[in-house]
Amino acid sequence: MEKMMIRKIEELRLELNKLSASKHLADREVIQMSQQLDEALNEYNQLRSQGQFK
Repeated sequence: MEKMMIRKIEELRLELNKLSASKHLADREVIQMSQQLDEALNEYNQLRSQGQFK
């Protein structure tokens, strides 16, 4: 499960980088993608702090 979450985070990060290269940082799409990445990172960190990962 940890590897799957890391893969998702990495995919979101790459997509956000691509999007931000072609759009203004305050663009709605960039902000939404950033929020998705934040949510994924928060979920990962919460599970890690609860000892769900090695």
